[in-house]
Amino acid sequence: MSVKAKSLIIEVSTEQQSVTTTDDSMGSSQGRDSEYSSPQEQLSEFMEKLSSILTELKDDKRVIMISNPQIQKAIESFEADFRRAEALVKSSPISRSPDEHIEQVIQSLARALGLVLFASHDVVEFTKKAEIEALRREMMKMNTVNKPSLIMSSDESEFSSYDRGIVEEDDRTTIDVDGIVEEDDRIAEEDDKITLDVDDVVVQIKHGDDELLECALHGLQSLVLDYMITKESIHNEDIIPVLFNRLSSSKGDHRLIILRILQALVAQDDEHKEKMAEMGNLSILVKSLGRDLEEQKEAVGLLVSLSHVAAVRRRIGRIQGCIVMLVAIFNGDDQMASHDAANLLNSLSGNTQYALHMAEAGYFKPLVHYLNQGSDMSKILMATALSRMELTDQNRANLGNDGAVEPLVKMFTTGNLEAKQSSLNALHNLSASKANVQCLIKSGIIATLLQLLFSVTSVLMTLREPASAILAKIAAQSEAGIVLVKQDVAQQMISLLHLTSPVIQCHLLEALNAIAAHSNASKVRKKMKENGAVRLLLPFLTESRNTKIRNGALNLIYVLSNDMQGGELMEQLEETHLNTLINIVSSSSTKDDEKAAAVGILSNFPVTDKNVTDMFMRANLVPILVSILTSSTPTTPHLLAENVAAVLIRFTLPSDKKLQHFSAENGVINVLVKLLRCGSIVAKCRAATSLAQLSQNSVALRKSRKSRWFSCGPPHPTDAFCQVHDGHCSTRSTFCLVKAGAVPPLVQTLQGNEREADEAALSCLATLLQDEIWENGSNFLVKMSSVQPIIKILEEGMSLKAQERSLWILERIFRVEAYRVEYGESAQVVLIDIAQNGDSLLKPTVAKLLAQLELLQFQSSYF
Repeated sequence: MSVKAKSLIIEVSTEQQSVTTTDDSMGSSQGRDSEYSSPQEQLSEFMEKLSSILTELKDDKRVIMISNPQIQKAIESFEADFRRAEALVKSSPISRSPDEHIEQVIQSLARALGLVLFASHDVVEFTKKAEIEALRREMMKMNTVNKPSLIMSSDESEFSSYDRGIVEEDDRTTIDVDGIVEEDDRIAEEDDKITLDVDDVVVQIKHGDDELLECALHGLQSLVLDYMITKESIHNEDIIPVLFNRLSSSKGDHRLIILRILQALVAQDDEHKEKMAEMGNLSILVKSLGRDLEEQKEAVGLLVSLSHVAAVRRRIGRIQGCIVMLVAIFNGDDQMASHDAANLLNSLSGNTQYALHMAEAGYFKPLVHYLNQGSDMSKILMATALSRMELTDQNRANLGNDGAVEPLVKMFTTGNLEAKQSSLNALHNLSASKANVQCLIKSGIIATLLQLLFSVTSVLMTLREPASAILAKIAAQSEAGIVLVKQDVAQQMISLLHLTSPVIQCHLLEALNAIAAHSNASKVRKKMKENGAVRLLLPFLTESRNTKIRNGALNLIYVLSNDMQGGELMEQLEETHLNTLINIVSSSSTKDDEKAAAVGILSNFPVTDKNVTDMFMRANLVPILVSILTSSTPTTPHLLAENVAAVLIRFTLPSDKKLQHFSAENGVINVLVKLLRCGSIVAKCRAATSLAQLSQNSVALRKSRKSRWFSCGPPHPTDAFCQVHDGHCSTRSTFCLVKAGAVPPLVQTLQGNEREADEAALSCLATLLQDEIWENGSNFLVKMSSVQPIIKILEEGMSLKAQERSLWILERIFRVEAYRVEYGESAQVVLIDIAQNGDSLLKPTVAKLLAQLELLQFQSSYF
């Protein structure tokens, strides 16, 4: 046996004897010893608990499904430490192992368990996380210093058994004792190493490259989580400033670890918050709010922890971009980060300026809170700011949902003049939302707004502008606008037009247009016309300074003129007014919607009024209208093309061939065919009407083959032989539909899904079946595949007149036996159905067709 081992045994034996012969104060130590477990017993108890924890971790389906590499690695490390400890317990009697070594094993297990908890943070929530954390802390506190369980009697001492073994001069015992001494030396070295590790970690964090930095950060993270670094060390080594310095310059993965270390330090001691709460550190931390999702989550969580101090909240709010980024995180998909961002925003909202910044960024709850519960000055401040914000539709909807409308209405009805002004302007900003308008109506504010609008009190005059603007928004929404229709306030609004500022005039005209255009406002329109509304509006047509006012007046006159019949409109407008309208149409600076209204007014004059036509001719209107359609694009408003087509009907009347020729020479037919191809269904209908009027005279204008032999001069260079009209035709000379290429788009109109133009298109095609040319026309229509679309129109029966025109065309086509054979079968089912169930007006023509198909005798009572 070595001298070193013998001396150790002597020292231990002596110490044990002194323990057993101590004074009375130590006499009861054996009784107290029973209250404490030895390290060996504690290890066994911990191993039982850890065994069940390890089993649960490995079998947890959430851990398996997440498949997070950090969690898996932490669990594998924990299992490896557990297996080593398990091997130690199952090996030679555990009582032979030194207490310090067993405690090191227990603490190693605790650190491994801590890594599992850390790796699972924010990824998966374990069922017994609190119990596991408590167990980890208990294991970390294992220490032989001052533990009563280490004070043993000589009978119980492990070294007694060693002594007996030594007396027997067991070589194996001698080796064990040497091992104990070596283990003591190793533990001492480990203590020194831990101290050195903290220094090394800080140096590597300060100066290490990416690889060394990552290792150092993981090491520091383990030390912090295992409570193996003291507050004094953190302070002396300036660890927090070092971490923040690295946070500002490191790459993403390293920043994430740094944020988690800082979060752990805050959780351990509030004094660490003071270091972190410096303005420079907070600015660095805020930058992480604009990075990837994981870093955002950690950064906002740390800011929440620091924000419990009022001074910190003031500093955070002052950092540029902080509030904007917090609002963005609040609106993000990560629920935890969104929740933390909301908490931080609410903490900052105690400052009114910060609340305004939040509103500007799209987070409105603090602003609404001030509107409801703030001081009078705070309410005015918030309302004024809200009135000046550029809000999206979604912003307005969010403000309405958050309850902003009700307190603003209350401010308007009960507040002083400043409160009324600010709240009305704010309500105007919110009134573009349909839901908010409904809230305004429910609040009963409309009667107050109307009373304010018609008030003559000078003090309230400044409130007219926002009041008129809100009424215009209410009127613009069809469902809400009916309220103003029922109020019958249109005439009063018109009477105010000449007594208010241009801004209010615009709002009033906007409201009047919306009221007059309402489907239930026929009585209102009639009353407005009877009270001379058109006359009151005409002076605004010459308004050159404010085109918005002129446009509003034009639209209102147009809406009112749609209901005027006969010469009623002519009684209101003189030739100077017509010239004004034509100037508006011809001006290159006029917007398309304004032109549409002006042309619409012109289209409402009776087409048969020769005086109006003469005025239009003197103003050279036709070339202007042709130019509009020629230069039109897919983005041109449909209403403009529709109204131009309506005016052209006047210039294509079959009773005035001279006017027709004038129109054809100016390119009217070409633009009408263009409308057939790409216009709206209303424009197609009106274009087909004009083309039908022109085509009615094609037969009379044709130049036959025979006349050509006796002609002294050659035919018109643009004339060519027409298989339908059996003569020489052209677009300009005979208005020929075939030469104009109008038939294919007419057939396509019949094949489409919209039915409004059917009658006009069929009437146009019918002009090719006039008595003199019916057979040629039939051949051409069959060639153009028009028969089946005509049968479809007949079958759908959307319009009686369209059915009549379809039957007339089919009767002419079915005069040809070949076409009866080809199309008779598909037509007879429809014809029989109409004969049995259709309108009585159709039955005579149906009977003729059935007779042609030999399904009915000509002597039938249907005739």
